[in-house]
Amino acid sequence: MPVTERPFRFGVSLVDVGSRDAWRAKCRRAEELGYDVLLVPDHLGAPAPFPALVAAAEATERPRVGTFVLNAGFWNPALLAREVACCDRLTGGRLELGLGTGYVRSEHERAGLPWESPGRRVDHLERTVAEVERLLADPEHVPAPEQRPRPPLLIGGNGDRVLRAAARHADIAAFTGGQHLPGAPDGVMRLISPNELEERVTAYRRLAADRDEPTELNFLVQRVVVTDDRRGAARELVPHAMGLSEDELLEHPALLAGSVEEIAEQVRAHRERYGFSYVCVLEPCLEAFGAVIGELRGG
Repeated sequence: MPVTERPFRFGVSLVDVGSRDAWRAKCRRAEELGYDVLLVPDHLGAPAPFPALVAAAEATERPRVGTFVLNAGFWNPALLAREVACCDRLTGGRLELGLGTGYVRSEHERAGLPWESPGRRVDHLERTVAEVERLLADPEHVPAPEQRPRPPLLIGGNGDRVLRAAARHADIAAFTGGQHLPGAPDGVMRLISPNELEERVTAYRRLAADRDEPTELNFLVQRVVVTDDRRGAARELVPHAMGLSEDELLEHPALLAGSVEEIAEQVRAHRERYGFSYVCVLEPCLEAFGAVIGELRGG
């Protein structure tokens, strides 16, 4: 059943700092291409999220900035609340806070942090969200965030408990499109099928049915391929898709392939089917998807 359409927003996840000048130039280029949100992940080997976001905001005027997503297991809630409030102040109220459970065991071990069971990681995520919300809403908290009572909150994941937490707390629900695969290398996830993804969105909508305001739904695209051979692009990915067929990949919002006009139509179709109006891409897709943004916005 088609869902109510909301305006598109587009984000890009930036993972390579390079030099100060290179980072600033890249953020400005994303702004020129029409991206609405500049995002930084939370992995060892990637930029430190909060200083990178402050620098991104300093280099640009229009885009919001966000964590996509923080591994809750890396963070003490009180220290995280301080980071969030300070970053929100220094970016002039442009911060969006994204949180997830974390999924890479080796990163926790390298950081000297415990790697818990999935259930306990969700427990920690829920406690972190509740405590950060409480602290930032406290008028005595110093520093105070620019946005009140807190910056917009994104929660990412597909499991029932994470979806329930997003339904209770989040302004944005982010769907990974992935699932842990037993026996796969550390941090490797398999894509769930388009039908499974649709079921997860439907489950979320049931959990969020009593909300006063509908949540913005987000999806992270894994690959954007501008080509005149859509099926060829899907065929190349089949060996890495862990069970999905070419047809399923062509249907999946994780892969956008075709001409710029065809990709724009795919993005519109995914908004209609799943409700994904906040679409994010990875840094290697910055330029390719930038042309699609222009198409979707008419120029």
